[in-house]
Amino acid sequence: MILINRRGFIRKGIQLAGIPFVYPFFRPEMTAIAAKNLKLSLNAYSFNAALRSGSLSLEQLFDYCAGEGFAAVDLTAYYIPDYPEVPADQVLFGIRKMAHHRGLHISGTGVRNDFTLTDRTLRMREIDLVKRWVVAAAKLGAPVLRVFAGPSLKDGERWEEKAELVIASCRECARYAAEHGVIVALQNHNEFVQTAEQVDYIMEGVGEEWFGLVLDIGSYSQHDPYSEISKNIQYAVNWQIKENVNHFGSQRAVDLERLMAIIRKSDYQGYLPIETLGPGDPFEKVSKFLGNVKSALRGAGLAG
Repeated sequence: MILINRRGFIRKGIQLAGIPFVYPFFRPEMTAIAAKNLKLSLNAYSFNAALRSGSLSLEQLFDYCAGEGFAAVDLTAYYIPDYPEVPADQVLFGIRKMAHHRGLHISGTGVRNDFTLTDRTLRMREIDLVKRWVVAAAKLGAPVLRVFAGPSLKDGERWEEKAELVIASCRECARYAAEHGVIVALQNHNEFVQTAEQVDYIMEGVGEEWFGLVLDIGSYSQHDPYSEISKNIQYAVNWQIKENVNHFGSQRAVDLERLMAIIRKSDYQGYLPIETLGPGDPFEKVSKFLGNVKSALRGAGLAG
């Protein structure tokens, strides 16, 4: 099955709406000079410890994001009451209203799942988890639900065999998500998926319009991370822009100028969620990194 990339997905969506495809914006030769519509979001995992302990509430997180000028929050489902169970609609709608009153969107949410399980009964439970949170994502107003492939291979396991389980699971979830207007997006998490080639294999294998990539810039550990990002950006429907990239197993500060040049040359539009990790005050770390990202966007001509 031929994978439909972001541009193809948008084109088909326009055609399905009964509008002729006449916009030159989507021509490949226009990509490098097309205006960008990019918005910064905060991945809530930046405040993981505080959110898990309850010392920081979602309301306080949203207040902080609004004060810092974020357009949105990427709210991982772990921080929503009752996870992994889906809470009552009133809870989901309350979170959505709380964000709206602060001028914020929910740019995405996500679950932790394992699609590499060989036991079909256990794997179907993981698929059911994703499907239930697809519905929750729609109620939150989140356009993207992030999923994982699974953990790193164990000795004696073959990647291709496990990948077929991941592909089949992602395909089923994406087809279900299409009925709810939510994109299921695989995060390359440096566990089962570690390289651009592996991302290609899964993306091409799934081949669904409502399936994409949460491009985690810090999780390409086998090759030059910027080359890997360039290869996979065509699938990106959301991001995790981190302070560091994994340069052949060692952590190096991200070259934001180089990253923004890659984004500028692509057809990517939408949210750019940032995430900070490691020790230190998360408020200070996020504020500093946000300033650096904004500066890099301006330097690349991607922000006013």
